[in-house]
Amino acid sequence: MLHWGATEAERRQPLPGNEIAPRPGAGPTRAVTVEAPPEAVWPWVAQLGQDRAGFNSYEWLENLAGCEMENADRVHPEWQSWEVGETLPLHPATGVEVARFDPGEALVMDGWGAIVLERQGARTRLIARGHAPAGLLACLYPVGLEIPHVIMERRMLLGIKQPAEARVSGRHA
Repeated sequence: MLHWGATEAERRQPLPGNEIAPRPGAGPTRAVTVEAPPEAVWPWVAQLGQDRAGFNSYEWLENLAGCEMENADRVHPEWQSWEVGETLPLHPATGVEVARFDPGEALVMDGWGAIVLERQGARTRLIARGHAPAGLLACLYPVGLEIPHVIMERRMLLGIKQPAEARVSGRHA
C-alpha cells in the first residue's frame, strides 16, 4: 500500500521535495510507467488543483468530501504554471503551498509531497512521494489518512497516465 508501483530504488532515491519533508524518505512512494515522454505527461501534472483540472482521481468521492472537483478531459494552456508560495487548492477551504515548480520535472507541495517525472527513453516514470508527518500524527497517519490517500493517489497516477498515453498514440482520452 505505501509503495504501490515503486521499485526499491525509487523508494530509496532522493527526490525533489525531500528537503522540506519532516522525515525525508519516510513517506510513501508510488509510481507508474507512462508509455509517453515527459512532455506528454507534464501538462496533466501542471494543471492539478481543485480550482483547475481536478486531480484525475475519483471525482465523485472527492465531491462527497465537499471538494467541488471537476476533472478536466483535456490540457488547458492557461493552467500550466504555478508560482512558488502559491496555494494549490485541495478543497475550497484548504490547500497546500507550492514549494517547487520545475516544468517537465517536478511539482512539490509543502504538506503533501512531490510528483516527479523521470524520463526513461520514450517513457516516463511518474512518481508520487508523500511527506510523512512526524510526532504523534505519525502514529495516526497510516490508519487515518493513508488508506484513503493510497486509493485516491493510485487513481490520480493512472488518471494522468491514461490521457497522456492516449494523446501520444493518437487516441483521445
